Amino acid sequence: MAQYDLKIPKPDYKALIFDLDGTLVDSMPAHFKAWCKALEDQGQPGVFPEDVFYAMGGRPTRDIVEVINGEQGLHLDADQVASSKKRHYLKNLSLVELIPAVAKIAEENRGKVPLVVASGSSREVVEKTLQVLGISDWFDEVVSSDEVPNGKPAPDVFLEAASRIEIAPEDCVVFEDARSGISAARAAGMEVVAVPTHLHLD
Repeated sequence: MAQYDLKIPKPDYKALIFDLDGTLVDSMPAHFKAWCKALEDQGQPGVFPEDVFYAMGGRPTRDIVEVINGEQGLHLDADQVASSKKRHYLKNLSLVELIPAVAKIAEENRGKVPLVVASGSSREVVEKTLQVLGISDWFDEVVSSDEVPNGKPAPDVFLEAASRIEIAPEDCVVFEDARSGISAARAAGMEVVAVPTHLHLD
């Protein structure tokens, strides 16, 4: 992955909120591999091309299954696919690495302002990913898609993050790599730093 530096555009920020997959950690290849295996388990290999996967980054698994069903005319069970995909992903955790530029900002701000992970993944996946990388204690809170009514691009996960640390949304800065996440953070009224990982952001 290319090296780059990121800057926080808001000098008076009071909290930092990090998306996990593709932002704080380079986990997207492991997630795509897990998707492929989960769909093979359902007898549907090849129905989720890699470019479509990256375009849908940040959205909860069940939402993605609904899109696949609609576009491919399938009737995949969202809960079955989600369970299978999670199982395969957790087997692939050894493939996951920190994204240096984002990890550096988190580490530098640790203990200075509240840090939160706000992710489209399940809480179990988020917590195990942080544990494997040895960074669980960096963060004051974790908010996952299964803890809010609506996943990204709705602002729910970011608003919940701000609520838990009792910081106004306008005082938070979000780090995101996916279009859906950037839209969610903006809808929450937060400043956003776009992380140029797998997506070419407009």
